[in-house]
Amino acid sequence: MRPHGLGSLTGTRGTQTRSFAVLAMLLAVLTAVSSVFGLGAQRSGASSHREAPIISQDPAADNTDVYAFVSPDAPATVTLIANYYPFQDPAGGPNFYRFGDDVLYDIHIDADADAVADLTYRFEFSTDVQNPDTFLYNTGPIDSLDDEDWNVRQFYSITEIRGDDEDQLEVEGVVPPVNIGPASTPDYDDLATDAIVDAGDGLLAFAGQRDDPFFVDLGGIFDLLTIRQPPGNAGGGVDDLACTNVQTIAIQVPIEDLTADGSAPSDPEDASAVIGVWATASRFSTTIIDTDGSRSGSGDPVQVSRLGMPLVNEVVVPLGAKDLWNGSVPEDDAQFLEGVTDPELPGLLNALYGIDVPEGDRDDLVQVFLTGVPGLNQPPDVVPSEMIRLNVAIPPADAPDPLGVLAGDTAGFPNGRRLADDVVDIELRVVAGVLAGDEFAGAPNNQLGDGVDANDVEFLDEFPYVAPPRSGFDAQAPGCDGLQDAATPPPSTPDTDETEAPTGDPTDEPTTAPTE
Repeated sequence: MRPHGLGSLTGTRGTQTRSFAVLAMLLAVLTAVSSVFGLGAQRSGASSHREAPIISQDPAADNTDVYAFVSPDAPATVTLIANYYPFQDPAGGPNFYRFGDDVLYDIHIDADADAVADLTYRFEFSTDVQNPDTFLYNTGPIDSLDDEDWNVRQFYSITEIRGDDEDQLEVEGVVPPVNIGPASTPDYDDLATDAIVDAGDGLLAFAGQRDDPFFVDLGGIFDLLTIRQPPGNAGGGVDDLACTNVQTIAIQVPIEDLTADGSAPSDPEDASAVIGVWATASRFSTTIIDTDGSRSGSGDPVQVSRLGMPLVNEVVVPLGAKDLWNGSVPEDDAQFLEGVTDPELPGLLNALYGIDVPEGDRDDLVQVFLTGVPGLNQPPDVVPSEMIRLNVAIPPADAPDPLGVLAGDTAGFPNGRRLADDVVDIELRVVAGVLAGDEFAGAPNNQLGDGVDANDVEFLDEFPYVAPPRSGFDAQAPGCDGLQDAATPPPSTPDTDETEAPTGDPTDEPTTAPTE
């Protein structure tokens, strides 16, 4: 069987959407971590859904995606979102999905670039069954958050942790019911809106089931990394997360509560303007299972899931190290630096595909994934570590571009991550070298993608921004096949004018490149 060639990537329609796309990212970025661990490259899939062996058996603690962005409708605040429990079938009753009562869900902020959390928001949940003598989740329509017909309810608290100081916020959160269907949750959007907690001083919180906002052609990835319509920038992919739900925790926080000096900087070059964000899930070291099936935890919390930048553990970390990664902390990430700067897999890309991809000295990848990009989101004296880095002094874009910084939109990925950012296409192009110099900035490097360019439903324009969950009654509604129509190719990533990686001007306007 011959390897896929460049011809199938740039000219014919057929077998390579994710193939090259994620192989470039999977191989070159995967190179970053796999070589560090000294383990062979493994093929894997997208964002962080079931990304490691152990966590794949623990979905309630499985962190799927993290988002961090200056709130578009409240630009004095930052919105932080962490999603858990992937691949939820909307019709998954009678025991519908919920947060784990024995899981600590944390969103961490590093305000001074030392790879250690300065602030953590911890969400803890408890479940209350009103009537254990019925199998029903609800015994009638749920019209309010205190409706007697709602049988299985969840509540949550939020603890703010700053160093050794813990302060439980005045938050008595109610998780809205899952979206069962028109007979059970006839006014679902109202229920979800009522579940938003206003804790005062600009802080909002929400926890509940939502539509999975990540969009990606998983089927192409796992079928030997196939791109369905090469080079992947003109649709034709299949969003395999369409019509699936996740558990979302979201918090909107005033900027001055997140920065090292308590300010809300307006100058992007301000030393306190960049924060780092990642999320984790932890379980107690000892779990006791009673004869009635109830569980309780004791001992110290043990981290079982970790996520910052998208796709790192899913398609970067090799199989033998994935569980180790989930238990690691950013301050220990210096071990990844050598593997990123001098990776071996770009050479394999050249050999397999005949495409000119940087083979070594990948400072561009170091900056995107471990330190932040100079002049964009790299803080002073940064300790290399994997997390989302957000420059809070860059205001929301008037016309956001899903290709983010690569399309001149500096408010987008990899400066933070917005819900609509097409991180798969962005990372593929970055791995292919579009930030590494002029010789790598043209086609097909700046056209790579998976053919899935947007979520299956629109996001909200206000907190919590993530779209409402699909209802179980409508789980097979039109569009749930995830197929995205082929379209006229959008503009490619603009060629960079710089010769040193990765300092290309992110504000250049996109230019159209040929697809043949």
